[in-house]
Amino acid sequence: MTSEETNLKIIHFFENIEKYYGCKTEITEGLYCISDSNIIELENQKINADLTTWNLSEFILIRSAYRNNGERFMFEGDKMYFEISAKNIINLEEPGRNKFEFLEQYSETVYRITKIRFHYKY
Repeated sequence: MTSEETNLKIIHFFENIEKYYGCKTEITEGLYCISDSNIIELENQKINADLTTWNLSEFILIRSAYRNNGERFMFEGDKMYFEISAKNIINLEEPGRNKFEFLEQYSETVYRITKIRFHYKY
């Protein structure tokens, strides 16, 4: 997938996110670091789950926005705030209905995968 195709998918995601306002939102975040002994295959997004540090958050999505200062996409719930670095996104997939996976690259060896699932009733 080209970076232009990825950018179009990201724009489409955020142009349509308002339909998820008021929905339970699950964000699973994984941090992954490449070393000589573990190799990531970015094209297939095969990340070794055993070598990834995971966090899970659940909240009702109240609003989202793009923060120009710092180039961040933000998601906000009651006492919850989560951001994705727009400039570091290298891939966006939609593995299922109301499910999205962002892959960010922070350095040559550090990646963050963010899995978002909206419990959308329609």
